[in-house]
Amino acid sequence: MAGIHVQRRIAAPPHTVWSIITDIEGSPDVISGIDAVDMVHGATFGVGTAWSETRTMFGKQATVEMQVVDVVEGSSYTVESRATGTTYRSTMSVTPDGDGSLLAMSFDAEAGSPITRVFAATIGKVFERGTRKALERDLDDIAGHAEHIG
Repeated sequence: MAGIHVQRRIAAPPHTVWSIITDIEGSPDVISGIDAVDMVHGATFGVGTAWSETRTMFGKQATVEMQVVDVVEGSSYTVESRATGTTYRSTMSVTPDGDGSLLAMSFDAEAGSPITRVFAATIGKVFERGTRKALERDLDDIAGHAEHIG
């Protein structure tokens, strides 16, 4: 799957957006696409924080363990997960934008085996469209919450 990048302007300050996107336990209350979160490691958000996240995508519920691998405090973080021979990486970043914020998310997948590379090449575009829509919906949900709490 080719890398996907989505972004959205939010009428809330960066520190508000940052507090929302780093509240992993609270994410099912904010992001409609997340069914459940179970913390695995890390009482405070940082490198090494890990959790199991359950989502329903493409009509199926799936649970994936995710781990924070990089943090620029107050600005961005990167999460990795591995499933079915593929490493998934997503980065969330928030930057000031006038009197609000710009929230951006990048997502990519790296197939680890020849079979998963063939799979990605043949039907990756179908999953890419659905994944892009899900990421845009996540950003909309975060924006709605951030703008509500201000």
